[in-house]
Amino acid sequence: MSLAELNQRVKTDLSYLAYGGADWVRPLQHPEGHVYDVVIVGGGQSGLGAGFGLLRERISNILIIDENKEGVEGPWETYARMVTLRTPKHLTSIDLGIPSLTFRSWWEAQTGAEGWEAVDKIPRGDWMNYLRWYRHILNLPVRNHIRLKWIEPTEEGIHRLHIESTQSPTVQSTEILLARKVVLATGIQGGGEWHVPPMIRDHLPSHLYAHTSADIDFKPLQGKKVAVLGGGASAFDNTNFALSQGVGEAHVFVRREHLPRINPIRQMEVSGMIERFAALQDEDKYATIGHFFKYNQPPTNDTFERASAWDGFQLHLGAPWLKVEQVGEQAVVTTPQGTFSFDFLIISTGLISDPALRPELKDVEPYIARWSDKYTAPADVANPLLDAHPYLSPGFALQSRDEAGKDKLHGLYVFNYSALVSCGLSASAISGMRFAIPKLVGAIADELFLDDRADILHHFFAYAEDEFIGQWPKVANTVDV
Repeated sequence: MSLAELNQRVKTDLSYLAYGGADWVRPLQHPEGHVYDVVIVGGGQSGLGAGFGLLRERISNILIIDENKEGVEGPWETYARMVTLRTPKHLTSIDLGIPSLTFRSWWEAQTGAEGWEAVDKIPRGDWMNYLRWYRHILNLPVRNHIRLKWIEPTEEGIHRLHIESTQSPTVQSTEILLARKVVLATGIQGGGEWHVPPMIRDHLPSHLYAHTSADIDFKPLQGKKVAVLGGGASAFDNTNFALSQGVGEAHVFVRREHLPRINPIRQMEVSGMIERFAALQDEDKYATIGHFFKYNQPPTNDTFERASAWDGFQLHLGAPWLKVEQVGEQAVVTTPQGTFSFDFLIISTGLISDPALRPELKDVEPYIARWSDKYTAPADVANPLLDAHPYLSPGFALQSRDEAGKDKLHGLYVFNYSALVSCGLSASAISGMRFAIPKLVGAIADELFLDDRADILHHFFAYAEDEFIGQWPKVANTVDV
């Protein structure tokens, strides 16, 4: 099958499912302009999948916005530096159960069934190409070069989204979009911020270090000596990438005495934990994610082998950083094993999730319930990093700390990594997408329906269109002679 034939197959499959039927949501009029039923912030895999899910529910008055140019949404062409995805290739995601929309179908249309059999893990660049194809074949309504500045709730149950263009940075202009529902499909960092320890941030100039999420220019580092802080998958992805770009030495520092070997995601993928996580009680959710946090996701075996095969690779175990300082034009790192000097530091220390860190939520953040507002964990499992996560409904809706904030938060959904404690490994994990998107879409559709309950029921009770036209006794046909 060719790609052109697959494209036709997708359209045929969707037609069999009556995809693209008439909307059931009543349009709203507003003096300030068009009101979208849903605006999705983020055009990566989460946002695209959510958009397709809504269209399947006959909710088509939607818009997806993304701050990047078309084709580079998400991390795959920026800070994701792995050679292949870590997710097993057989797991499906944003196809939402339609075989012709799977990555495998797209891959086999170009390489044949034997090409699929030859794949061990999905190459990162090919995953981005698949997402580009997915957006195109489904004709999803995406506007690029649009950044959300902040969300302003109104008294009418509509949110004003203050947006700006990222295409012309010298032009400071703000536009407003109106939306009944807003989905923050903003990826791993979208619920907080990437974390750089104060020990580094407060003692080094910015040109001597970068977080793994940054756009790092490796050309000036060719032949130089670099340190990588962290022992998880991203640390080794960046180590291998740095060495492949000509870095002379890359030293990986891990505070543990041994590299992490267990990846709890593999167990979650086969145990029902991902798809059924929302059914757990709060104490189980908290304990589960607390246990998950104890394990850095280990590097894949092939990533470790690639990184460690370089002559310039060095690994320091049991080597937490005790002190970091600038000496001349170098960063000097002190560990229990001694002091080391480097030309540059790459920081792989993850992120912090907290709505207070998100500028787009400044008008509503004080009302957002955190886990610390809803659940008090036992002392032996309490974790302030978990406590700061937003407390969400099973359908990813923000919850209010009190009655005063309910109207302001109504219609706001968090479909990013900060949903982890409430909804499990779902919104920013490829392996969770196929389960999470239907829950998100179902919650939005239900809320739109209940918002319009009075109007919908009024039209239902008033409905009086004849459908049956039969008569009895039957009228005999008369023929004039």
